Amino acid sequence: MAVDPPARVREELSDWARRVAVVMRAAGASRGALRLLDADSLHLTLCFLGSRPVAEIEALAGAVGTCTEPACELSVGAPLWLPPRRPNALAVEIHDRDGGLARVQEQISHALVGASGWESQRRRFRPHVTLARVRGGAAGMRRARQERSRPEQPLPATPQLDFTAPQIVLYRSWLAPEGASYEALARGELAPDAR
Repeated sequence: MAVDPPARVREELSDWARRVAVVMRAAGASRGALRLLDADSLHLTLCFLGSRPVAEIEALAGAVGTCTEPACELSVGAPLWLPPRRPNALAVEIHDRDGGLARVQEQISHALVGASGWESQRRRFRPHVTLARVRGGAAGMRRARQERSRPEQPLPATPQLDFTAPQIVLYRSWLAPEGASYEALARGELAPDAR
């Protein structure tokens, strides 16, 4: 389950990730070190469902429309290497100033538990959009650091973007050697913001 940033936000984030890849290559990272994700596939995960039986799709899709929270006002924050200890992905944090996205995530989590045998993750919800994967995972990141002949280059500043998340999307992931692709199975509109 996810929310999609608007196309203009996905494009600007994708452009930023390309600039990061250039900085990393200039710093000596092996083969660019990053596998950039397509702008069309960028999304903000609310609940990672993992592998679920196909028979659950209808019930999971029904959960999409159960959220009564209004559309969320969000903004792009700082870059993140995830997970922090052994990073294998480059992301940007998403700021949720009024806590609306956290309430959406909590509501949709409860709906999913009721709709299937899914169990929510125990870790704290950390809103972010993943933009790139590190080639070779954590080992690739270590290799890239060791190959650098100069001190680590700072990342370019992330774009200052505000956006609204007006709907929830249930995605199915199709895994392939070149990366995952995503198929939208159901969409649910969030209520208009009453402000």
